[in-house]
Parts: sequence; C-alpha cells; structure tokens
Amino acid sequence: MKMKYQITAEQKQEIERARKNNKNKKTENRLKVLYLRAEGASYKEIIKATGYSKANIAKIIKLYFEKGLEDITANKYGGNHRNLNYEEEEKLLQYFVKKAEQGQIVETKEIKERYEQTIGHTIGRGQIYYVLKRHGWRKIMPRSKHPKKADEEAIEASKKLSKS
Repeated sequence: MKMKYQITAEQKQEIERARKNNKNKKTENRLKVLYLRAEGASYKEIIKATGYSKANIAKIIKLYFEKGLEDITANKYGGNHRNLNYEEEEKLLQYFVKKAEQGQIVETKEIKERYEQTIGHTIGRGQIYYVLKRHGWRKIMPRSKHPKKADEEAIEASKKLSKS
C-alpha cells in the first residue's frame, strides 16, 4: 500500500533526536507515531503501540508534514490566558474605584460590559469575578435594615412601656 506522506531518512533522524531530547509523555507518543511510520509500520501496528485512533495518527502525520516537527513538540497547553494583563485590568477598574469613592453603587454588570468593550469580545459570567478577586475587590452590598433590628411590634410595645 502506497503511503501519501513518505518520511525520509533525514526526517527519521530528526525525529529520533527529538525523541531523545523530549521529556513530555504526550509529545513522546506523537513522536513515536512518526517514528513508527518512518519504520514503515502499518496503521494497525501504530494503533497497537500508541493507543491512538487511525484518525488521530493521520492527523499527527499530516501536521508533521504541513507545519513541521516544532508543531508536534510544542506544548500548546497551560500558561496565562488572560485577555488583559494586570496593569491594564487595574487601569480599567480605576474608573469604577472613583465612582465607588463618590458613594455610587458599582455593579459587576457595568464592569463586565466595560471589560468586554475593551477586549472586543464577550466573556463568561464568572470571569469578571476572577478579575475583581485578583485586584482585591470584594462584594459589599448596602443592606435595607440592620440585622439585629427589632421587629415593628417590639418597637411599638417598647414605646408604650416608656414614660413620656
């Protein structure tokens, strides 16, 4: 059976070097797919050795030929996925700090709208709370009555007992 992508001897050596220098298990499995393909192994043999599906093996091989070994060995996971850095977030929140200092109520809905406007796309419901927590904000709400305030009947009874 003729293979669409043929791995040359130079490419095989490059894959072997990458396998020796690699310390990531996920990357090792991808490199193993390429190495076994370079050895002339069939899909069934590669599936048995790596546990990948035929579609996944084909995708890895295609990725190698289209984008190179760097794309196979690159760790695309982890890292800082924030839309704005800390200073930009602080600058954005500065307007709301001034508003709160003037005694106005600041709602997360307003902050979220301004944040989305700044970054140019929508964000999840909880993301704005992570931003606020990162900057030391906490939820403070005005209360309608004092928690230890007596009920109206007790107040009226007290008025009747006192001498006026």
